[in-house]
Amino acid sequence: MSVIAAILLLISSFTHAGWNFLSKKAHPSIAFFFVANTTGIILPLAILPLYLNKIELVPLTVWIFVVISGFFLATYMAALSGSYRTGDLSIAYPLARGLPVIFVFIITFLLGNGKPLGVWCIIGILIVVFGCLSLPMKAFDEFHISRYKNLSCFLAVLAAVGITGYTVTDDTALRYLRELPGNQFRPIDATLVYLLLEGSACSLWLGIFLLFDPRERKGFYDVVHYLKGSAAITGIGISLTYGMVLAAMNYVTNVSYVAAFRQLSIPVGALLGMVLLKEPRYFPKLVGVTIIFVGLVLVGVG
Repeated sequence: MSVIAAILLLISSFTHAGWNFLSKKAHPSIAFFFVANTTGIILPLAILPLYLNKIELVPLTVWIFVVISGFFLATYMAALSGSYRTGDLSIAYPLARGLPVIFVFIITFLLGNGKPLGVWCIIGILIVVFGCLSLPMKAFDEFHISRYKNLSCFLAVLAAVGITGYTVTDDTALRYLRELPGNQFRPIDATLVYLLLEGSACSLWLGIFLLFDPRERKGFYDVVHYLKGSAAITGIGISLTYGMVLAAMNYVTNVSYVAAFRQLSIPVGALLGMVLLKEPRYFPKLVGVTIIFVGLVLVGVG
């Protein structure tokens, strides 16, 4: 993994944990993320006039990827909002962010995408996953699958599926754009154009989810009148964060590196929950935070 990719992913990890913290405090909903994501699109929209000629060059295959990725991203946000409403940030966030490491690794391995991962990288991924699974436990001798059998954990897993879906789809779409004949899309061009298209598709799907849920339609009114500030900041954070992630994808040989290294946001998010939201500080949580750092170091050098 290149230095550029590492720096981009490092910064994005902190901004990602930050907007998740803000959304958790706001008791998020589909309506909240609809307003947030739509607000976040304003940033890339500012550069639209510069890339109108590029958008015309986007092939049908990539447009299909955009629709699929937008659905996965909207599903992630919808599931995440429910998980945060019914559980702790320091539990839901690690699960939603940690499980995609396994999912993406399995999918890329089966599809044969990217160069094979090194031994130390694989060990690092496994360590990261173990750390993520340790965070929700009160004590190591109390580990049992029943601890994860609740609505918050279920929705966190669904959010992880959404993350996996858009991560793999985005990597494929960006690779397709960069490999078009004539070098029509440089890495920065592919990143900005795709960020705009995917963000728009996500808002479209969130809008559809909202229309079919009466409670969310009512919640939209509340968000616009009472939570628009938090939603706007969250949306800007979402746009900046994933813009950096998409840019980093242009500088890695295997998207699993991106999925794994991004997990640096897990200890940051867990600490925000424990320190600022006064959530329980169980020993396994503290151990999990520590070994996640170790796993990330191995991923970075593996």
